[in-house]
Amino acid sequence: MPAKLLLLGHRGARLYAPENTIPAFDLSLKHGVDGFEFDVRCTRSKESIVCHDRKFNRIAVRTRTLEQIHAKCSIDGKPPCLEDVLELYSRKAFLNIEVKVRGMEQVVYQAVKRFPPQRGYFISSFLPSVVRKLHALDRSLVLGAISKSYWHLRRWKTLPVSYVVPHYRLLTPKLVAELHAAGKTVITWTVNDPRKMLQAAAMGVDGIISDDTKLLVETFSNKSAR
Repeated sequence: MPAKLLLLGHRGARLYAPENTIPAFDLSLKHGVDGFEFDVRCTRSKESIVCHDRKFNRIAVRTRTLEQIHAKCSIDGKPPCLEDVLELYSRKAFLNIEVKVRGMEQVVYQAVKRFPPQRGYFISSFLPSVVRKLHALDRSLVLGAISKSYWHLRRWKTLPVSYVVPHYRLLTPKLVAELHAAGKTVITWTVNDPRKMLQAAAMGVDGIISDDTKLLVETFSNKSAR
């Protein structure tokens, strides 16, 4: 196992609280993970919104302003923006910011520069153009490439990333060794079974993302990696 295994919640503690919300982020940290992954989209007015799907409460995110989306939500159900999350957690959690759409690279860059994460971070995306544009904005940004298929996975060699984030079904000891030999940090997602968590750790991954933050922490509570 790696000397220190990074444990991250998937969209917070989404098995126990509404995903991509402040309560889900708080609960994931209460469970004992190092931090969490969360999704960022862009509103019509180029504001960030923490949301996985194209629609929030059946409202197309890209066709509304953040104010209009909030107006349709209860006080407790308002999605945060990226700046909110960074301001709250930049000093106490490792943050994996997943950029879901093109065209908001500048917004993400400015937010990260305003609230620099102190406990570690990386900005990831499935979209190569997003990764390249972020790198062009600032070469010091820590970037990652997410892979759900072998076709996606091939991109890591040509992208300016230090993190590679393959789905756990893509993991093999050979892949992890190859990525490490290239100087990459390997974070796998989304692992919700304790046996698979241990298998991933045994292959040498540097971190695991899980929906079940409580189980993730319990699985490694007595392991040398923790």
